[in-house]
Amino acid sequence: MTTINNRLTGALAVTTAALVGIAGTAVPASAAAAAKPGSAGLGDRLYPLLGNGGYDVTNYYLRLKHPAKNPNQQVNGSVTISAIAIQSLSRFNLDFAGDGVGSVYVNGKVAKFARSGEELVITPASYLPKGKSFRVTVNGFTATPVVAGKAAAPDGFVATKDGTVLAGQPDTAHNLFPSNDHPRDKATYTVAVTVPSGWKAVASGKHVKTTTAGGYVTSTYREAKPMASELAQIVAGDFVVHNRKAVGGVPIRDVFPRRLASKLTTKAKVEKSQMTWLTKKVGAYPFENYGSLVIEADLGFALETQTLSLYDTNVFSLPGYILNPIMAHELAHQWFGNSVAPSVWSDVWLNEGHATWYEMLYASDTKTFKKYTGLANREAYFKAVYQLGDRYRAAFGPVAKPKGSASVWDVFNPNVYDGGALALYALQQKIGAKKFAKIEREWVKKYRGKSASTAQFIALASKVSGQNLKPFLTRWLYGKKTPAMPGHSNWKVSKATASAAGVSDLLVFPNRAQLLSGHQH
Repeated sequence: MTTINNRLTGALAVTTAALVGIAGTAVPASAAAAAKPGSAGLGDRLYPLLGNGGYDVTNYYLRLKHPAKNPNQQVNGSVTISAIAIQSLSRFNLDFAGDGVGSVYVNGKVAKFARSGEELVITPASYLPKGKSFRVTVNGFTATPVVAGKAAAPDGFVATKDGTVLAGQPDTAHNLFPSNDHPRDKATYTVAVTVPSGWKAVASGKHVKTTTAGGYVTSTYREAKPMASELAQIVAGDFVVHNRKAVGGVPIRDVFPRRLASKLTTKAKVEKSQMTWLTKKVGAYPFENYGSLVIEADLGFALETQTLSLYDTNVFSLPGYILNPIMAHELAHQWFGNSVAPSVWSDVWLNEGHATWYEMLYASDTKTFKKYTGLANREAYFKAVYQLGDRYRAAFGPVAKPKGSASVWDVFNPNVYDGGALALYALQQKIGAKKFAKIEREWVKKYRGKSASTAQFIALASKVSGQNLKPFLTRWLYGKKTPAMPGHSNWKVSKATASAAGVSDLLVFPNRAQLLSGHQH
């Protein structure tokens, strides 16, 4: 993301319009003068310009149109964002890296706007008072998808042979639509997608209605549970929806390319038994529905987009003893990472460590662990990860403080996956399986629909366990050296080498190469 330091210069003149409140009531000049621009980022250590300061989004109403049956075409749309000012705002930003913007309105009045890198800088006609709600509408924005799998990192808005999808984690949802693109600012969504007749549009959440007019079909979906922009899924193209019988009241729907549906339907059905398995482990499923979206592409990863996990056909071609634990990993994310989102991206281990924990537990419970990993059992897996602990920390940084760099894969690295799961194993060893299971359930219950931090996890674990776990978990999550493993005094850590090893040199088991070739999300 391009910095905008020194680009947004000059103080805003206080005009007569700036002295009028949203409802048209005159306000003191001193109040208007106190209004300041919102920050151009939330100051995330790993993504400083991601998200924007000064306001909190409550809802998105996103409208998109695909003019023709062409996956590579430019799409157009508009978005109305409802938000609350958390400071008096003279100006604020949205994240947007699409092609263009037509017009911007704030509270129904024309607003000035400018593009600066991946920032859309908006100056309303009147300042926005602290604590008051406001609406911003961006009309006529355009975006063009990139071909899936052609880049070295997730592209956000991607095209496949059959249509387009979103793969926005961690910082590319705004390649498609203007947003406050940081998981700290979750919101509800209504998404209406218009496509030519014969195509299908599906989005995160529940289907609300479908209308037809002039050779086009508009499908509207509502995600009423808070969702981070990076987890939004919007798929449009020659796809079909396969509905399955609800599991515990949770409807299951899958989305496949029409021409591949018959081959993929059977492989996806395991999600039903996995839903039953995981709800018994951690409690009620947190969203309206669930399912799998499969595309013909070479993404190199699977991704837990909310209510509709994304896979490519390469992943779905893997044998069941590999594919099924991956699917359990993505399902676990609906609780860990989606319902409870990270407060900052350094907290990504809370997503990936937990999803890896349940991935491995699923392989064990379904008696496929040895085939999946080449290791005898979970304890052998954790011992192998433990031996690599110092090498992981030297190469990638501590579990809860990954090294920042230009590459997304230095954030989504093996130490937040396997190392994060190892930290959870150490916690279980420290307090016992029953208290650990209670922490897991309490975590997803207390922070359901919210964004939460590592510090909050440590505090909750301490409260539930009845122990002060802060020193213990701080060493495991932030230490440069791997602590001793409770209950395994004979486990030894391999010596860290001076030069950082490549990912392929630090894989715990061979099949992980197939999952981490692009670093499975």
